[in-house]
This record gives sequence, structure tokens and C-alpha cells, in this order.
Amino acid sequence: MSETGDGENTQQRRRKNRSILKIADGVLRGNAAPTQVLSVAGTEGQQSQRHARLVTDLCLRVGESMLATGASAADVVAMVLRLSAAYGVQGMHVDITFTSITVSVHRGMNEDPMSVMRIVQVRTTDYTRLQNVYLLIDEIIEGGGQLTVEQARERLTAILTSPHPYRRWVVTLGKAILTAGVVVLFDVGLLLALVAAVSAVISDLITRKLGTLSVPGFFAQMAAAMATTSIAVSLFWLRSVGIEVPGSDAPTVIVIAGIVMLLSGLGLTSAARDAIDGYYVTATARGAEVFMLTLGLAVGISAVLGIALRVGIPVDISTSLGDGIGLVSGVVGAGMIGCGFALTSYVRLRLVPLMAAATAAVMAVFLLVSPSVSQPGLAPGIAAVAAGVIGYLTYRWLKVPEGATTTAAIIGLIPGLAVYRALYVLVDSSTGVLEALPAAVDALATGIGLAAGTAIGVFVARRIFGLDRQAVLAARRARGMR
Repeated sequence: MSETGDGENTQQRRRKNRSILKIADGVLRGNAAPTQVLSVAGTEGQQSQRHARLVTDLCLRVGESMLATGASAADVVAMVLRLSAAYGVQGMHVDITFTSITVSVHRGMNEDPMSVMRIVQVRTTDYTRLQNVYLLIDEIIEGGGQLTVEQARERLTAILTSPHPYRRWVVTLGKAILTAGVVVLFDVGLLLALVAAVSAVISDLITRKLGTLSVPGFFAQMAAAMATTSIAVSLFWLRSVGIEVPGSDAPTVIVIAGIVMLLSGLGLTSAARDAIDGYYVTATARGAEVFMLTLGLAVGISAVLGIALRVGIPVDISTSLGDGIGLVSGVVGAGMIGCGFALTSYVRLRLVPLMAAATAAVMAVFLLVSPSVSQPGLAPGIAAVAAGVIGYLTYRWLKVPEGATTTAAIIGLIPGLAVYRALYVLVDSSTGVLEALPAAVDALATGIGLAAGTAIGVFVARRIFGLDRQAVLAARRARGMR
């Protein structure tokens, strides 16, 4: 009797232990799909090989055109995924390395996979063409595939080979307006605005001529910076020999205007956006390009300043420029800067007032915030958040390229004065490298603030106003997720 009771107790304990283990196993063991899938088998291809190749080629051409005109890597990936989904090609993967774009399609076990790469050989700033590409893709998606791949390819070829919306002299005029706007920003006189505009024209002619000779951008930036700085040094020399040119009390602003003009086309915001989106290779390449072109600018300015100081020309910097931006002059000057940038970037003429308004609005935000913010780069960063929001909204509502509006809006905040002050102090033999650090740190902090602020503004706007499925997928793929 006791042995039977002991056996029953043992069986009850075993059943109880198994129940406890089952509960613990249910608590610990995962039962959902992994959050980060290492490899997913492709779907069986339902389209012909010819159709898949045509769609792949169209996606490559679209991605190449977007990269060539300065679009961010995330936007390129999202557009390519939208396009492939519209034509029924699933399982497409896109890889971007700034100078190349690769599209790969796995069509299942019964079809041959496809991987095609194109090299991005041209770098230009033509937001009209980029906007037309956006409009074409929207037409394809909204039409539900009514536009065949062959027709879409012909339309894309027509867009990429179409002439610019206006002649080259209008671009030169835009650079003159941009540099004159910087002078108006600091409110230092009409004559200096005219001189700065002339120096911009000379710099544009130099860079254009060197570009036709295939001279690297580093040396083109250096030559343009030397020309602009030489004009300012000439005004300093005239003052030193007793020839006072009326209205030329602050020749420094000519160099500052030249710095802003030569830095206006750089992809600082695109590099920061790519880094935040997770495309680190592309971000690193863009950042290296920005660094080299900025270094060429610094070498050109430093060379002329060094020669001027050695021959005894009393070059100096006017510290009042940093604090001389008033609300009225700042808004008007920023509007001119935005207008000039729009013209230099081949924005449609009817959108030029929009760019000017965006730049003026961001400058107004900066001027209202800066009195209460003392940390370097914080006030420009806050203003850049507004620029990011404006850029995304204009893209969503008007299909204006996001980078066009965002870059135009922050052009007026580029730290031209801080860059010039750091270079001047660096080449002045009476001071040292340590004396140049505060201005260099201020310029660097402003640049980082502008880049981070625009990225935050775009991020917030996208989360508020929503992303489409392909844009979400592009962001997840950049972080190794599905």
C-alpha cells in the first residue's frame, strides 16, 4: 500500500515539474519572426526576363540621375523601390556608394538573378530635371502601370537630355545676386554690394573655365577664392595709400560673400542626412568631397592673406560684421540669397520666389532665437530645423526637390565670417594657431548645427505627415531590418 502511494506521489511530482518547465519554456521561447532577418528567399518571378531587365534599367537610370543632382541616398532608394513596385518587380535591392548605384533582383529559384551597376560620372545641380524625374515617377505610380516601361524610359531620356530652363548667364546673375545679398545682410553699403557682385561674376568665369579644362574642383575653388580675396585686399591697399573709396568701409564682407557663394553648392546637408539615415559609405564620400572643396577655398584665401600681410598691406577683420545683422536687412538680404541660389541651381523661375521666402523665413527665425541662445551652433541649428520642415513640406505638396528648398533656406547661415576670421588669425604671424581655434570651432559648430538641424526638421516632418511604404522600407534596410 505504501509503495503504491509513493509511486503515485512520484508521478504527481513529475507531472508538476513538467508543467513548470512547460510554463517556463513558453515564457522564454520566442514565437514570432526575428526582428532582423539575415536572409530572405526571393519570390518566384512572374514577369518575363525582358520585363525585369527593362524595369531594372529604368530604375538604374532614375537612381543615377537623382544621385547626380544631389538627392540623398534614402530618397534614391525609396524612389527606386517605388518604381520597381509599380511595375510588379519584387525583391529588388539597391546599393549606393556615392559614385555608383547597383540594383539586384532575385527572381526565385527558377529564374536567373540580375545585378546591374552604373557609375555616376556627372555631378551637377539642376533641380528642374530632378523635379521632372519626381513628377514622372508619381505619374507612373498613380497611373497604376498605364505608362509602359518603354514609354517611361523615353520620357526619362527626354528629361535628362532637355536643355536647362534658362541660359548660363542667368546662373552667373544668380551668383551675383547671392553675393550681393550677403552684403545687404550685414548692411555695409551699396558700393560693396556691387563690388561683391562683380567678384562673384569673376569667380564664376574662373570656375567655369577651369571646369571646361577638367581641372579638379579643389584647384577651381582655390583659384576662385584667391580672386575674391584679391579684390578685398586691393580695397585695403587703396585705403592704406590714402585713397578712400566711398562706401567701402568694410572690404572684409567681400571675402565673406565669396565664401558663402563658393560653399553654397556643397553637400553638407546631404552628407549629414545620409549619415543619419544609415548610409554611412555615401555620407563619408559626400563629407570627404565637402572637406576637400572647403580646403581648397581655405588655401586660396590663406595664400592671398599671407602675401598681403607679408608685403605690409594692413588687412584686418571688422568685428562689427558678426553683430551687425538687423531684422530688416537680414530678411531682405536672405531673400536675395535665396533668389540667387535658386537661379544658380536651375530652379524653375516660378519657384524662385518660394526659395527666397524660405530663406528669409529661416533667417527671421535665426535672428529671433539668437539673442536668447549663446551656445555656438545652437541658434543656426534651431533655424535649420525650420528649414528641414519647409523643405519636406514643399516636396510633399509641390514636388519641389527637398534638397533644393532646404539648402536654399540655410545658405544665409553659412559661417562665412567665422571661416574668414579663423583663416586670418591663422596666417597672421603675430598670433598663433591657438588664437584661431575659437573662430574655427565656431564655424565647425555652425556647420554641424545646420546639418543636424535640417536632418531633424526633415525627420520630424516625415513622422508627422507620414511616409509611404517604400520610404519606410528604405530606412529599415539602411539599418539592417526588413
